[in-house]
Amino acid sequence: MKNKQMILLALGLICTLVVRGQRVMDTLYVNEFKNVALFFPSPIERAITGHEGFVFSYDRERAGYLGLLQGCEGPDSNLLVITNDGLVYAYILAYAKELPWLNHFVQVGEHLGSERPVPDKVPMAKTSEKDSLLATEMAQRFLGTASNTLARKRKKGLLFELEAMEYVGNEVYLVCRLKNRSGIDFEIGYLDVLLANGSKKRRASQQEISLEVKQHIGLPGTLAHGAEVRFVLVLPKFVPGDNERLRLVLREKHGNRVLAVER
Repeated sequence: MKNKQMILLALGLICTLVVRGQRVMDTLYVNEFKNVALFFPSPIERAITGHEGFVFSYDRERAGYLGLLQGCEGPDSNLLVITNDGLVYAYILAYAKELPWLNHFVQVGEHLGSERPVPDKVPMAKTSEKDSLLATEMAQRFLGTASNTLARKRKKGLLFELEAMEYVGNEVYLVCRLKNRSGIDFEIGYLDVLLANGSKKRRASQQEISLEVKQHIGLPGTLAHGAEVRFVLVLPKFVPGDNERLRLVLREKHGNRVLAVER
């Protein structure tokens, strides 16, 4: 099995799918001459095809609703799409010289399940009692230093920054800053840390691997309008490869606002 297919399979297993019955996956027919357009009910956050002969293009910067499919003649493959509300959509991909249709408006009922547990069961504002005292002390030291900027994202009055990436022993400390000038309180649901492997070009497939966050220090449950906070994420040591990028994705708990920074 090719490496890309293995990653696709792993993504499918990682997703905590709340399956709605035994729905058979739809088949999408594509070729290399025409774009097949898929319009999703929520913005597309991540997507991957099982074979490089099929390409799914979408706007990674603005998290758009539209995805475009093309494919070359060859064996069937599959497509996995995760929207920013955590819903998972999966399809079989097949080549056809004549396409039955060019546009598909995806319905919410087509999703297989949810990528992650219900937010209410995953508190983000508490620090585990088992977290090491050393990690907390190191985090406070980093928070006491002058801020810098490695990556930044502004969106509708919200600012999300990765300020520093510090290695201490077998751990990595990510120093972040979040600022809210949106006029609406921002309730934090999830903060995912990912390693992205692949081209940033819109027509290229991108693979992402989720990284474990051992501890978060200073991250509130809600950031009120007008407030600003610096916090630290503690992860097991990792070193991005030449073709890998670090990606942090912050999602609203009860809403569709998503902020992502990448370096």
